[in-house]
Amino acid sequence: MLERVLAYLDEKHVCPHCKTELTLCHAPPMHVGDGLGWGSEFLFICLNDDCPLFVNGWAFIENQYGHTGSYRHMELPDSQENYSMMVGSKFAFTGCAVDIEELRRQNSRYQDEKMAAGQLCGCVAAKDIRPVVHLLTDNAADISLRRKAAELLAELNDIACIEPLRNHSFTDPGLEQAVNLAISRILANHFLRECPYCAELIKARAQLCKHCGKELNPA
Repeated sequence: MLERVLAYLDEKHVCPHCKTELTLCHAPPMHVGDGLGWGSEFLFICLNDDCPLFVNGWAFIENQYGHTGSYRHMELPDSQENYSMMVGSKFAFTGCAVDIEELRRQNSRYQDEKMAAGQLCGCVAAKDIRPVVHLLTDNAADISLRRKAAELLAELNDIACIEPLRNHSFTDPGLEQAVNLAISRILANHFLRECPYCAELIKARAQLCKHCGKELNPA
């Protein structure tokens, strides 16, 4: 969906009534005329309050129908279809404009997820922990990919993953447990442990932390 919406941004739609560029908006759930959907999740709408259609529509609807309302020009993406859409207030659709920058951020995150997912299969042979850490620290990534990444942690056996994973807030308890178990195996493989006071890595048999100087219980 993101790629499709971003493609809409390349479309230039101009209001025939005021020559203002139309704004890409989220479509309302129901068609105001017949109760059916618009056939699109997004609409191009003129949000110019000085547009003649909008300005003159108030008096027209009052005289014609006896209630308050006006019109905004609307066009469907990828289509020549357009309407004068009835609105009940001047604020109609002003809160529905698509946040372009947020969409671009989502698309960038999704592309990074796809790249990391494509690198998972070969990351153990390449001894590359980066795609695994990337997926595990992206709470929006596909959960099946993140679980696969967690399975590869111990096999990669790289202590470089510990700090970013310990500093990450997981939203899935099961995934967090799998990561913690993998970290425990990695530490054991390197004869290391984490200082309970300063969280620095130290030798498993150390009796005194070389970083904070605290006395330690035997491992």
